[in-house]
This record gives sequence, structure tokens and C-alpha cells, in this order.
Amino acid sequence: MKIFDRLLSGRVATIDTVKAAPPPSPLAPVDLTDHAQVSAVMDLASRIGDILLSSGTGNNDTKAQIRAVTSAYGLHYCHVDITLNTITIFTNIGTDKKTPLSVFRVVRRLAIDFSKLSEVDRLIRSICAGATPPEVADKILDELLHTPPPYGFRTALFGWAVFGAAVAVLLGGGFVVAGISFIVAAVIMGGSTWLEQRGLPAFFQNVFGGFVSTVPAALSYRWANTLGFELSPSQIVASGIVVMLAGLTLVQAMQDGITGAPVTASARFFETMMLTGGIVAGVAIGIQVSGALGVTLPELQTTPPINLTSVTLKVIAGGIAAAFYGVACYAEWSSVIVAGLAATTGSFMYYAVLLPIGVPPVVAISIAATIIGLAGGLLARRFLIPPLITAVAGITPLLPGLSIYRGMYAILHSQTLVGFSNMVLALAIGSALAAGVVLGEWCARKLRRPPALLRYRAFAKRMA
Repeated sequence: MKIFDRLLSGRVATIDTVKAAPPPSPLAPVDLTDHAQVSAVMDLASRIGDILLSSGTGNNDTKAQIRAVTSAYGLHYCHVDITLNTITIFTNIGTDKKTPLSVFRVVRRLAIDFSKLSEVDRLIRSICAGATPPEVADKILDELLHTPPPYGFRTALFGWAVFGAAVAVLLGGGFVVAGISFIVAAVIMGGSTWLEQRGLPAFFQNVFGGFVSTVPAALSYRWANTLGFELSPSQIVASGIVVMLAGLTLVQAMQDGITGAPVTASARFFETMMLTGGIVAGVAIGIQVSGALGVTLPELQTTPPINLTSVTLKVIAGGIAAAFYGVACYAEWSSVIVAGLAATTGSFMYYAVLLPIGVPPVVAISIAATIIGLAGGLLARRFLIPPLITAVAGITPLLPGLSIYRGMYAILHSQTLVGFSNMVLALAIGSALAAGVVLGEWCARKLRRPPALLRYRAFAKRMA
């Protein structure tokens, strides 16, 4: 099917179908009085929820898709509870004497793999259509968990490296800064993966990443001064911070809080703050080591004035950053293209429209995130891609890496008020990104509601 045919087709996302469409047929594909069959369905649903949660799907959307799976097999009255990394499903079986039955599952740590998310999305769609029996779905999940990503680790590492270089360009860096950021991002993610394989906690992986972001930037600054040209080390450090922030759950935590899951949101937020503390510690150690080596980082400069050339470059860099973030997370190529288009749209609105007319940065970021959520959501629905992929990848170019570095730099140089002001600004930007994406996604969902729902309502009116 050609791209324009896809854009003009009436497709809807899986999450729209499970949230808005009528329940499936009341004819149960499993024996609702058989303990083994019912527990097998509930276990299947919890395994699907495991993959959704570990890929960054929000609490409420995961619950909705778990309920859709159980309802497709006839279990219409399941209670689903999710608390950070635990999934509990409860129901009653039997006719005369009800027997309570529950399934409990602990979700592994967040490991974003967009290829598995896309496969699970297709599996849920097939289950809801009545085309996949429980035993077949269980085999598909087994194969999915043992199937390697669509491309290797080297390709993903290259994606991280290009992502870091594109973020450096977004922050105002030139060719040299982008090249150094390319190398720094590759070292950070390659080293973090190596450390993770050896069981080092994520906090210390972030300490390593913060240190690697800072020391090469300081040495590059000294090298540039020796050769007699200007280089801003803050852009290199900030791009490294964004590379590490992209894998954290700050925006997901804010989304859970906004959509009514405060317990999960609080736990995710605390985890994010702890891991961000590792980045802060790593950057602080790097600044101290740089000073011991005789390299003093310069005071942070203000952002250069916006001109047509820089705006064009930043818009392109925003799209490239989102696309290669998708590559780094093993997204399918259709998802990579859609994420890049959504981020390009948001970057254009932010850099070419909102900032030039004087809109405050936090407000501008929230508007841009809303546009990313809307544009990405509509495109994702046309191409049957999970909207989460376009949302997460699309907002990564707007993550507050420079604000965090400014705050740390100010605090380490006894500018406490300035430092905490920038830290609060970074938190405000994270909240604005989350709120904007949720609002944009809500608008996309309303614009692309399933036609089946409208037919169901019309049928209900005729029967009334």
C-alpha cells in the first residue's frame, strides 16, 4: 500500500479500539468454569502487560489492553491492578459457587524495545479480532521473547551516537561539537551496556555517563583554545545528559500522575530522581577532575539569537534526533520515519513559530509537545504503530539537558539560587512535555475514534 493510501485510510490504533469499541462477542472461547483455562488466559494477559509496561506504556493504557485481552476470551469481569512493576488480575469462576482466582506478575526493569512493543500491539489486535486462540497467543509470546531485535547492537549504538550529535546541534553546536558529541554518546551507551551486563546498578551507570559527558568536553575546550577557535563545552555535556535522560521515565512518571495513577507516578518519579542524581554526581566528579587537570570550564553563555539558518538546522536536527532515537530503541523502520516526522513538526513549531514571537520556553515546549502528541498520534494510527513510540521519540529533542547542566554548574560554583532555579525549570519542562503529549494524544484519539464504536451506538439507539 502506498504512503498516501495509508494516510487516507480509516485505520485506528489498538489502544483506541480497546478503549472505545464495544466488548467482543459474549460467546466465551474458553470454559469459564475451568480453573486451568481461566488462569491460562489471565497469565497470558499479564505477560502481555509485562511487555507493555517494560516498554514504557502508561499505567491506564496497560490496564485497558489487559482487560481487552481477557474480555476477548470471555473474561469480562476481571479486576486489573498495576503498581509500578507489579500486575495483579483477579476474577471469580464457577456458576453456583464462585471461586476467586488471581494472577500476580512482577515486571522486569524498564528495557525499551520498540520492536517487541509493535509485535505485541499486533498480537493484541489479533486477539481482539478473535483470530488467535490462547494457546497460539502463548506460543507467539514465547517466540517473541526469544526473537532478537530487527538489527544488531552496533546499529542501535550508532543510533545513540547520531542522536547525541543531533541534540548538540539543537543546543547550538557546530560540526566539531556534533562530532565530539557523537563519540561521547557512543562511549556513554556502549559503556553503560557493558556495565549493565556485569550487574552494576543503574545509578552508577549514570555516574559513569555524567563523568564521560564532562571530561571529554573539558579536554576538547582546552584543545580548541590551543588551536585558537571557539567551542562550547556546555553543549557537549548537555547532549550527553539528554542521551541519558532519554532512557529514564521522567515523562512517563508525569503522564501516570496526570492520567490518574499517583502511586505508580510517585514510584517512577522517585526512581527517576535517584537516577538523575547519578548523572548529577557524575558531572560533578567530571568538573572536579577537569579542574584538577588544569582545565576550568567557562561560564555558561546565553543561547545565540535565532536566525533563519539556525532555525532550519534545528528543525532538521529535531527530526533526525527523534528518528535515530527510534533506531537506538530497535523500532521498525516505519516507526522511525513517523517519529521523525512528528518531531520535525514539533521542532518547527517550537523554534520557528513559538520562540520568535516571544512565547515563554515552558509554555512553548508544552504547545510543541501537544503538537507532537497530536501529529504523531494521527500518523501512528494511519500506519498502525503504537502511539507511544511516536510520543516518546518525538519529545526527546526537547528534554531539559541544558537546564540540568546549568543548575549543576551554578550549584558547584556557589550560585545556589541560580542552580535551584534551573533545576526547577528542568522539572517544569518535564511536566510540560508530559502534559502536552497526553493532551495531544487525547485529541488524536478523539479525532480517530473507531468507526465500530459509532456503529455500536447507532445499533443501541435502534434497539432502545
